[in-house]
Order: sequence, then structure tokens, then C-alpha cells
Amino acid sequence: MEPISHVAGRAIAFGRKNVDTDVIIPAAYLKTITREGLGKGAFETVRAEPGNVFDEPANAGAPILIAGDNFGCGSSREHAAWALLDLGITCVIAPSFSDIFSGNAFKNGILTVPLPQAAVDRLMVVAAAGDTVDVDLEAQSVTTRFQDRFAFEIDPFRKSCLLGGLDEVGLTLARGDAIAAYEARAATTMPFLSGAVQAA
Repeated sequence: MEPISHVAGRAIAFGRKNVDTDVIIPAAYLKTITREGLGKGAFETVRAEPGNVFDEPANAGAPILIAGDNFGCGSSREHAAWALLDLGITCVIAPSFSDIFSGNAFKNGILTVPLPQAAVDRLMVVAAAGDTVDVDLEAQSVTTRFQDRFAFEIDPFRKSCLLGGLDEVGLTLARGDAIAAYEARAATTMPFLSGAVQAA
């Protein structure tokens, strides 16, 4: 997982409420055995609409998605986070998120930023005009060049993991010395665990 401290650039002004994971990535794309390539199916039903924001050339590779309330509701498919990453999105700003989606996003290196509806509405205006948005995880703020500044809350553990680029595997590997020391002690004090002691 790549560390995140700042996410800055073009933001996709999506804004729809109650977007579920089936809209983010339809079930037909869940047969894949890899995380890569899911971006082509992301928001398929939305992209079928003429003039949708996802296929605007200026939004190609935009790292920020501005969404509506209750983003990521529905089923628990982790593929939704994978699809967003494959689109290049590493930050989603919305008034609220489904708990399961928020957890999946965090575990895959996507920063979810909850902001009041009024702040989201303002960022929608900025993004729709083509201006950039800056999200500073360390300072826990979202800013624009128009002097907008919105503070957001984030769980300290999640913040630390995102800043360090630590997923569950990374967290385990970070404790490698302690694990090795425990294994060495266990080999001496509990040799039966490794089968070193045979029954008589």
C-alpha cells in the first residue's frame, strides 16, 4: 500500500447520494481473480449516461471523487475499492460513508473524508469549474485556491496507517523483530509446538 499524506488535483464532481457498491462496480465484474482492470467497469451504469462526469476528458486520472451522502452502501464487495483505485482515485469526499465501504477503502489505501453537506456542496462547485482540491491528511484539512478550508476527523489509527502506507500485512511485518523474538523463546520454552519433542 502506498503512503498517503497529500492528495491534490482535479476532483470529479459526482455528488449522487446512496451510491451502492453495485453502482461502483457491477456484479458482472466480480469474477476476476486480479485487482487490475476493474476501472473499465467502474460506474458502468453512470457512464452509460450521455455527458457523465467520469468520461469527461478533463477528469481522466483525477485522484479525488466528491460524492453524496451514504456513499458505498449495499454489499460488502472489496472490489469497489479496487475499482476506484484502478480509476486512479485515492480520496473520496462525501457527507457520510457506509461503514463497510469505509473499512475496505482504508485497507486498500483510499482516504475517505467526511465533511458536512455545505462543505461538499462548495467543493462540488469548485470541482465542476475545473479547479483543483487539496487534501492534507497530516493537517486533516481540505483546501482550495479560493481560501476554502474544511477540517475533517479521522480515526488516529487509520491516519497513522495511511501516512505510513501500512495495510494489515505491513502492520504485521513492522512487528517482525517482536515476532522473531517470540518464536525464538517459544522454541526453547515450548519445543512441543514445533514437534521437536517426540512422545516416548
